[in-house]
Amino acid sequence: MRTLPTVVAYRLLGGVGAALLACAGLAAGALPVGGHAPWWSALRQLAGPALLGGYAGLTLLVAAWWWAGRNLRAARTAGRATSAPRPEAVRRSAALTLACWAGPLLVAPPLFSRDAYSYLAQGAMVLADIDVYRHGVAQLGGALAEEVPQMWQQTPAPYGPVFLAVAAVVSGVTGGKLVLGVLGLRLVALAGVALLVAYLPRLARHCGVDPAAALWLGVLNPLVPLHLVAGAHNEAVMVGLLVAGLSLAFEHRYGTATVLVTLAALVKVPAAVGLLVVVSLAARHRGMPASVARTAGVAVGTAAVVTWATGIGYGWVGALGTPMYRHSWSISSALGRVALRAAGRFGLHLGDAPMRLCLGLGVAAALAVTIAAWWHRRRLGPAYAMGLVLVAAALLGPATRPWYALWGLVLIAAAAPHGRARPAAALGAVVLAFVALPSGFGPDAAQAVLAAAGVLVGLLAVGSLRLLMPPAPVEVAR
Repeated sequence: MRTLPTVVAYRLLGGVGAALLACAGLAAGALPVGGHAPWWSALRQLAGPALLGGYAGLTLLVAAWWWAGRNLRAARTAGRATSAPRPEAVRRSAALTLACWAGPLLVAPPLFSRDAYSYLAQGAMVLADIDVYRHGVAQLGGALAEEVPQMWQQTPAPYGPVFLAVAAVVSGVTGGKLVLGVLGLRLVALAGVALLVAYLPRLARHCGVDPAAALWLGVLNPLVPLHLVAGAHNEAVMVGLLVAGLSLAFEHRYGTATVLVTLAALVKVPAAVGLLVVVSLAARHRGMPASVARTAGVAVGTAAVVTWATGIGYGWVGALGTPMYRHSWSISSALGRVALRAAGRFGLHLGDAPMRLCLGLGVAAALAVTIAAWWHRRRLGPAYAMGLVLVAAALLGPATRPWYALWGLVLIAAAAPHGRARPAAALGAVVLAFVALPSGFGPDAAQAVLAAAGVLVGLLAVGSLRLLMPPAPVEVAR
């Protein structure tokens, strides 16, 4: 029996998994709560079986990614004496694989988060001249605001003017229609992912890392199709601009690099850490004082021009505290909740002081990691050091979501040397791929059982496939 080529096999396996997940999203995804057709209501009755099937598909997708990584390592070991593939071939192969794995998710309902609805509502607020940095979506009202969870109705936008301007364009062009709006946001996210595919290999070469390995860990990992594509998160634009800017900084184009990194920070502020990398690289040629002055000048000028051009104002500076909201989840907020319960058992009524203390300690810990990484930047390399800082910010900051890990993961993929960091990052991506329900809400006991059963079904399917398939020769992806 003739076997499928290995590359085709893992692309097909991941595509089948993504298709199962997309179909499951019709019943178990982050579905609209407003008026909808009767057939959609009927699909909701299948949420339990859909959840099981969705987690089975998710398991197939993760297994396909792991299989692709094993094939990459085997090909590298077998082909050390031969010339490396051309950069264009590496990028083309990664783009084709990602298309197979993310294509079905482009037309699925929003998955793992309801943030896409918030983006559309905030874009509509910009169009309506409502200050998104003072008011939550409740001020807008209507069908779009109805789709945002109640606990976020009064929360100001935590995003910069670049993304809010983009969200306003999408919301205006699609006329507030949910399906078209989500598709528009996904096209924006795909533009960010395209920047990653184009620039991550360049950044990896500057850092002495195999571009194919960087693309596998930074672009093909399951968090990208699951959250940047299916979830349409603005991390796609933020990280795409950030990686493009850092790549140009390594090529001594410091002015353009500063502009791109600043634009990334005006999507989400954590990207501003990238300016430290630009300063560090520029200081090798200009000296530290001059590099700081020039980078700061270009960054401030870019922020001022963009803020003026969008007309959204400087409220985003004050809105940076939005992630400190008490309903946000992170390691530090979880410790705060534990401290609150412990105080209550001892009859202590401390208000929100324990929560604020733990959130403050989390921020302080993230700052400590930043200082340590800057101190050791010459040994670690500036891009790798920044990746560690952004991972710390995602884990120790006041709010943590699975897709936040991509802030630092893509830089670790491009810059971390072979050792413990890369396997740890890959394992972390696998774990984070399974922690959120397709609905975007936390699981109850029954949903947890169904999700675990789906993972088991997926593992059995992968195991059966491996048993039925004869061994195939190791291939280099084309």
